[in-house]
Amino acid sequence: MEVILKKDVEGVGFKDDIITVKNGFGRNFLIPNGSAILATSSAKKILTENLKQQAVKNKKLVDDANKIAKKIKALDIKIKSKVGEGKKLFGSVNNINVQNELKEKGVEIDKKSIMITGNLIKQLGKYSAVVRLHRDVTFDLPFEVVAEKK
Repeated sequence: MEVILKKDVEGVGFKDDIITVKNGFGRNFLIPNGSAILATSSAKKILTENLKQQAVKNKKLVDDANKIAKKIKALDIKIKSKVGEGKKLFGSVNNINVQNELKEKGVEIDKKSIMITGNLIKQLGKYSAVVRLHRDVTFDLPFEVVAEKK
């Protein structure tokens, strides 16, 4: 039985894939759960048209994400934090702090798009975060944690 997946199914395939499965699996699990539809000729035509339209929209989203990435890469990001003895911070620095610093510089992105290795920074120094603006647009964002002046 040929079906078109409507959402990602672990171990089976990804959204919009046309796959062949056993009749019972398709009829009793995939189709009733709304995970797939029967791959008729009309459904396949609709799928190809939808994929063409998505490609055009996706290209525009990637271009916009690249413009934002270029703008962010040009920024010099320094996050101020209170410091105790040595280079140890009071509290920690995380992706929300990076997001707030970017917002102050005029760039708004979601905090979930920023991933810091280890999630928390507890000392002064230079670090890097991975920013993912789109499935195809990711880059390293260098930033520095500096002591807050008293």
